[in-house]
Amino acid sequence: MSNPSSLPRLVLASGSAYRAELLRRLRLPFVAQAPDIDESALPGEAPEQTALRLAQAKAQHLAAQFPDSLIIGSDQVATLHGQRLSKPGAHAAALAQLQFMRGQTVQFHTALCLLDTRCAPAHVQAENITVTVRMRNLPDAELDAYLHLEQPYDCAGSAKNEGLGIALIEEIDNRDPSALTGLPLIALCSMLRARGMPFFGLDV
Repeated sequence: MSNPSSLPRLVLASGSAYRAELLRRLRLPFVAQAPDIDESALPGEAPEQTALRLAQAKAQHLAAQFPDSLIIGSDQVATLHGQRLSKPGAHAAALAQLQFMRGQTVQFHTALCLLDTRCAPAHVQAENITVTVRMRNLPDAELDAYLHLEQPYDCAGSAKNEGLGIALIEEIDNRDPSALTGLPLIALCSMLRARGMPFFGLDV
């Protein structure tokens, strides 16, 4: 059995409560810290490139602060018809976003980076996972009622698929189910295993 004190230190480079909740599913001890970086897209940058660059930047921003660690960075960019969908922040913006999305297919580009600072230079693994979501064509009254009930104003796309927002979705095409929520756990487990992280309390 693994001694928790002997596990590689795991760091989540994020202030997202959603990503922290997902990471807790693996039952591995970790610390979370939000990196202070500019998350703006670069001119001419494709959405998936933005997500991948920011996921790596988040992890690398904490590298000096967390030596001898495995640092997780992740970022997500949602797009529809070439337009990026930001976090709405308030009810009116969220309703407008859901109206724009209804009956449409939205792409969520979720990037993941694992930075191993136990070696020099640090070892980097990164991957981008695209999730395709088909939204139901629902009337304004249902969209408005949903928003009042769940208030997902801090979510790009204005819906929590892990909650009541699943009722707004007609179809999800996704090889890594947690990627839509913001942290692809299947891909992350593969990366962690490749760097020697034990699971289920067993040594590897």
